[in-house]
Amino acid sequence: MKKRMILVAFAAGLSAAAMAQTVYDGVDVASKDLSGTARFVGMGGALGALGGDISTIGTNPAGIGIYRSNDLMLSVDYSLSRTESAFRNNKYSMSKARWNFDNMGFVYSTKVGDRTSLRYVNFAFNYQKVKSFVRSMSAEADLGRDSQTFLMAGMSDGIGPDLWKNNPFDHNDIGWLSALGYEGGLIDPSITTKRTDFPYKENGVQLTNEKGEPLYLDYGNYVSVLGHDDTSYMREFKSRKTGGVHNYDFNVAFNFNERFFLGFTLGISDVDYNKYTLYDEDFRTAAGASNHTGYILESFNKLTGVGVDFKAGAIVRPFEDSPFRIGLALHTPTFYQMTWATSARLVSDLIRDNKPHQTVVDSYDYLKDADLKFEYQMHTPWTYNVSMGYTVGNRLALGAEYEYKDYSTMKFKYSDGVNMNFQTNEAKNFCLKGVHALRLGAEYKVIPQFALRAGYNYISSAFKNGAIKALPNESINTDTDFTNLKSMNNYTLGIGYRGKAFYADLAYKYSVQKGEFYPFAYKDGDAYYTPEVIKVTDTRSKVLVTLGMRF
Repeated sequence: MKKRMILVAFAAGLSAAAMAQTVYDGVDVASKDLSGTARFVGMGGALGALGGDISTIGTNPAGIGIYRSNDLMLSVDYSLSRTESAFRNNKYSMSKARWNFDNMGFVYSTKVGDRTSLRYVNFAFNYQKVKSFVRSMSAEADLGRDSQTFLMAGMSDGIGPDLWKNNPFDHNDIGWLSALGYEGGLIDPSITTKRTDFPYKENGVQLTNEKGEPLYLDYGNYVSVLGHDDTSYMREFKSRKTGGVHNYDFNVAFNFNERFFLGFTLGISDVDYNKYTLYDEDFRTAAGASNHTGYILESFNKLTGVGVDFKAGAIVRPFEDSPFRIGLALHTPTFYQMTWATSARLVSDLIRDNKPHQTVVDSYDYLKDADLKFEYQMHTPWTYNVSMGYTVGNRLALGAEYEYKDYSTMKFKYSDGVNMNFQTNEAKNFCLKGVHALRLGAEYKVIPQFALRAGYNYISSAFKNGAIKALPNESINTDTDFTNLKSMNNYTLGIGYRGKAFYADLAYKYSVQKGEFYPFAYKDGDAYYTPEVIKVTDTRSKVLVTLGMRF
């Protein structure tokens, strides 16, 4: 059953040469996990005003100014991620367990003096894996009268026969879904009685309809080979993501009179993102019986890039006799230079001349066994952070933090700096919105050497209601699936040991996030449609250990 999604044709008239990036990929890269040291994670990341932990280098750089000694640490974790998909009464799940090297850094603290307003100048470096893309998913669903081939056909409207004589996988006016669909026999120009320059012929003779009217091919309107009374079934969908975003942060921070702390962080981000999808569609009769036709589409994608950002932060203890602290931080966008590499393979099984006919379309056969690469720029949103911290004696520490970033302000540009209007407009007007993050944390020292910790972390959804993954006609994307993720909740617990120099921390994090998955969206007239929604639930459990020395 079709579901009406958006009543605007925002894709109309927008041209894009070999576009690859989508706003969904952009959100994947721009969003961050709750990660860092075990103490930071155990307290829900709510250390922006409390400081004194190297992970604050990426939230409030002034937190490094709290240090009064040197610090050297590293963190590793074991995580188990699971994605469950549910369509009607059927459920499918996939899990992935792995070890990760999360964090390594040091702080070098230099004391200036006790009589000057500037007490300490501290320097820090930290490596941290701020985002893990690891996610595997499988699904199966009845598509009814919807088909991915409708998307292929709609993206092909206006492609004349002369363009098909060229290499369709290396032509700026032909998208890859169009190339796969046409070369694989899944779409054709429609047949009409309205006169065009292309008579519909068989063995050199123009064909007519039952009224004797001559028939013509209309290359302005492509159609799917799926019959009017036929239905589709997604026999299998598989998705596998790997990689992550790795940050390298360099910091300098200042301590003034033990009441005002100022810090600055220069960050370098390295992106390594891999996505493989398999989409298997079976053509069926109106009654739901397989007619032994359909196709399998595999998509292979790799995104790499480097970005730079700058963060500034301050912590103020406004009352001399009170441990209460207020923190403020501002993060510039991360300015990324990206490279997208892609390839695709389609195998179609159809009936031709009353005989089974299989066609294999592989982009490697058209591009000399190479991926097609596309370079572009991406700018993530500004980030605004405010935090509060309070300590009760030497036993209890409480932290609260709020962060906001507006994903609709993300910018996408070609490698020469020219704006990519389609993606930027899609992010701003139709798909993305502002995201609110709340972090709460507490630490209680049972004895001076041993602490218990707990935290909570909430992140709202980046997607507007009814958001879809719309592709411009010339896009080289062949992974048409998208998930509108809802809010995320992180629950954390931790313990810590502090010796004279050595310390060890242990944390547990449980994350849960639900979403709505669609294998594709296609345009019909001025509206977009999707198949029936598939509900997904992502959960992740992580055990994190940090070992370090302060001296």
